[in-house]
Amino acid sequence: MNQPLNSLPHSSGVPATPFDAMGGEAAVRQLVDRFYDLMDLEPGYAELRASHGNTLDEARQKLFWFLCGWLGGPQHYQERFGHPRLRMRHMPFKIGILERDQWLACMDQAMRETQVHPDLRLRLQQSFFQTADWMRNSPA
Repeated sequence: MNQPLNSLPHSSGVPATPFDAMGGEAAVRQLVDRFYDLMDLEPGYAELRASHGNTLDEARQKLFWFLCGWLGGPQHYQERFGHPRLRMRHMPFKIGILERDQWLACMDQAMRETQVHPDLRLRLQQSFFQTADWMRNSPA
């Protein structure tokens, strides 16, 4: 997930980044906000929510910055913090199968609810799974 997604064909035949196909910063912000709102509201994401501390504000902003760049848009995260080093930055948190699966389910629900195009959603699901599984640092 550290490498940006490849370009997607645009309806005009001109390649578009996933960032563009999704609708730019406003759409990424909407996705991230829905993701964290769901994490806060849905009991099915309780363990995931518990791993984020009292407030989601910092995580919300960092995921927005990261996803903008990862999807092929502005490199907000790297401009502020350098290379994402996802695995290293997440080592302090227990990430097992339960946390991985809750993260993926929450993101998928957020993508559905913010109407990410089904083709893009499928590509993102696959990339998110690969990264989330790689981030696991606990067998359970």
